[in-house]
Amino acid sequence: QVQLVESGGGLVQAGGSLRLSCQASGNIGRIDMMGWYRQAPGKQRELVARMTSDSSANYADSVKGRFTISRDSAKNTVYLQMNSLKPEDTAIYYCNSNLYLTGQSVARNYWGQGIPVTVSS
Repeated sequence: QVQLVESGGGLVQAGGSLRLSCQASGNIGRIDMMGWYRQAPGKQRELVARMTSDSSANYADSVKGRFTISRDSAKNTVYLQMNSLKPEDTAIYYCNSNLYLTGQSVARNYWGQGIPVTVSS
């Protein structure tokens, strides 16, 4: 019913930039939150950044000042601008959203399939 489709990942050298996009589609009534998590090899999935419907944003301490999250509500799309990338940013990045299906009163949480980001030193 709902799909989150990520794009924009890839390979970049340390110090470079990438911009991730995630578009939600399907029977969507209202989106409360969209954000990004990441999971590096051998590590737990962790929050990178998230933004609520009132444009309030939260960032992991490790990315503050380097990453910027933004939303285009009309397109049900969230972006993650990643600057000054470091090798330790290498991970699979997952889009995440809390949203209401049309006609529903309970929010549900959805995940994208993930997109790899590799930062070479």
